[in-house]
Amino acid sequence: MKRIAVDLAKSVYQVAESVHVGRVDRRRRLDSGAFARYVQEQTEPVEWVMEACGTAHHWGRLMQERGHRVVLLHPRYVRPYRRRNKTDRNDCDAILEAARCQEIRPVPVKSVQQQHVQQLHKLREGWKKSRVQRINLLRGILREAGVEAPSGIKSFMRQACELIERPEVRALRGALQVVLAEISLYEQSMRECEEQLARWHADDEIVHKLDEVSGIGLLTASAFKTAVGKPERFASGRHLSAWLGMTPNEYSSGERRRLGRISCKGNVYVRTLLIHGARAALLAAKRCKARTPERLTQLQSWALQNAERIGHNKAAVALANKLVRICWAVWCHERRFSGNWHSTKPA
Repeated sequence: MKRIAVDLAKSVYQVAESVHVGRVDRRRRLDSGAFARYVQEQTEPVEWVMEACGTAHHWGRLMQERGHRVVLLHPRYVRPYRRRNKTDRNDCDAILEAARCQEIRPVPVKSVQQQHVQQLHKLREGWKKSRVQRINLLRGILREAGVEAPSGIKSFMRQACELIERPEVRALRGALQVVLAEISLYEQSMRECEEQLARWHADDEIVHKLDEVSGIGLLTASAFKTAVGKPERFASGRHLSAWLGMTPNEYSSGERRRLGRISCKGNVYVRTLLIHGARAALLAAKRCKARTPERLTQLQSWALQNAERIGHNKAAVALANKLVRICWAVWCHERRFSGNWHSTKPA
């Protein structure tokens, strides 16, 4: 089967055709319109190899609809194969060389729905960052005028209208009201985004099962399901945890084994949601221990023991690592979450 490597860009597409293994037989440099026609001209099945970035998933879906095989490679694995200078031509050669390595696992082509859900999450995260920027701007202006503002976001927003009416900042009241209106707009946009995600996943059994896991909410379950796609491509929950960057870096040689902090090489957004959810679950376990210790689950007891031994922050990351494995088991084995579950190895 002919293999075609494509280096995608905004307006220029570098193409390298390889009919014989280990050799480039033809090179082309096309714009977007010419590249679309070039894809349609391939009547026989072709293996298209691209980096998983930019518009790769869009082109991958179009190519799969025409009966072609699509291989998307992570840019991190392509980079070591590039020789000398970084050019579109050298990038194409590197993509071809990386595609020959059987140990590099390709990235699955995302569906339109997966990308829409990810874009909603990205929009919500952007609005949240903009809201925090406006709140910090308002805090700074009030602080410079000698007006003390509450530290919490909710308490600050409840008193914001009164604070901008203070005589110290009365001259800036019109501009500060604009900042408050922007904050309200971002909060409304975030709520509408969350409502849309809830409507999209109202009948999704997988999201509902993940939502039952301690520390996992609708946002985390939605982002987790969309990012993972097919959990069966991971041999175990640990493989999935390593893919998300939740396992430690290893610096080992011979009989000496050294483990460092977590690798942080996976999906940053999903990993952040998981760690924040683990923090909430750990705090809930502490409250349960103080109020109703008889209702503590084994998972909560394990998390509390880690918190006493290694500290709250490290225990939260360890709990997030375990939650990833639990989510994989709940998803793959189609069972409900239980904080007292006993896993048994097959005989």
